[in-house]
Formats: sequence, structure tokens, C-alpha cells
Amino acid sequence: MACPFFMPKEKLENGSWPHPARLPLGCGWNGYCTAPGHDGETPSEEELRDFCNLGYAERCPRLPRERSWDSVRFDARTFVAAGEDPSVRRIQVRYVCERVHLPEDHGFLEFDLSQSRWTKRHLDSRVQRLAECFLASYCEGAKNRSVEQAAAS
Repeated sequence: MACPFFMPKEKLENGSWPHPARLPLGCGWNGYCTAPGHDGETPSEEELRDFCNLGYAERCPRLPRERSWDSVRFDARTFVAAGEDPSVRRIQVRYVCERVHLPEDHGFLEFDLSQSRWTKRHLDSRVQRLAECFLASYCEGAKNRSVEQAAAS
């Protein structure tokens, strides 16, 4: 779950998380805040670690009192659409926007691997960017798992 007001820009290679692959976006990210009145502010390394990359940031001084969501959660699966060429693979990215630990909005986005483009995007640019970062980590992890499986064979 990432903060819905966090706009990631690049992977945070030197973060201080014990298990970065377990983070909601698959690793830590640098970025900036989009909360009203704080748009474009750069969080400190501590804020990135404790709030932005994790969501449910009640102690974050930038978090607006009135908000629709506290965090955004993602999951993904690769599939071939019914009736399509089996070489045309897609990734469905499921999202859940939560408020007080309950789902407020949910759905799925879709990425076409053969064309390297989103075929279904989220209307909120913040959620879309979070999904893009999640997808990048997901694809990198899938690639690493394939290499490990090939090496083990």
C-alpha cells in the first residue's frame, strides 16, 4: 500500500528497508508529494521510508485531513486474452484504494506486453503512476524469477 498522494519518480536504491522487495510497489521509490498545499514538495528520506512508500501515514504532516483514500494496494497477473494469439500477453494490474482499512475504490488496469502500452489506465494520474511503478517492479521480479528457474534447470 502506498500513499495516494505520493508521486514516485525513481527507484530508491539505497533505502533502509530490511526487505525492499516486500514493499507495496516492489521496492522503495523517491518522489514528491501531491497533497493539497504541498504539491511538489520533496519528502525526507525518513518520510519516504515511513509514509510515502507505505501509506496509512497518519503522522505525516502533509496528509490532508479530508481525503478519499489512505493507501493504494496493487496485485498483478499475466494472461492471454480469450481468442487472442498466445504470444500476445497482457498484465492485469488490480488496485484497491483504501480508507480506514476498507476498500473505497477498486478495479483493474491493463498493460499489453507485446505493444508496451497501457490499454486500460486509471483516471487519477497519481494512482496510474503508482501502478506504473508497481508494474516495473513486477516485471523485473518476473524476469529475475525466469532467469533463476532457467539456471536451476
